[in-house]
Amino acid sequence: MNKHVVYMLRCKDSSLYTGYTNNLEARLEKHRVGKGAKYTRGRGPLVLEAFQTYATKSEALQQEYRLKQMTRERKERWILNCKKGGAKEDENSKEL
Repeated sequence: MNKHVVYMLRCKDSSLYTGYTNNLEARLEKHRVGKGAKYTRGRGPLVLEAFQTYATKSEALQQEYRLKQMTRERKERWILNCKKGGAKEDENSKEL
């Protein structure tokens, strides 16, 4: 069974990128080598700030949309909440 993951990256310019994937490690590698989203190309190094997994693709895509609509302040709070227990501790703040 694939995991449906919503993740947030912090770019070198401190901007935040939100994305969806069903294979987080592979997607992070694509971002690292410049084959990921156009937005993240040239904005490295990237840091994985937070991620959450969902049971269905639909739930994950809905959350991705909600996150993209949030203000920066709310995104920063989401990151903090994930780090407090909503995300795997060893995967947070991983530089790409």
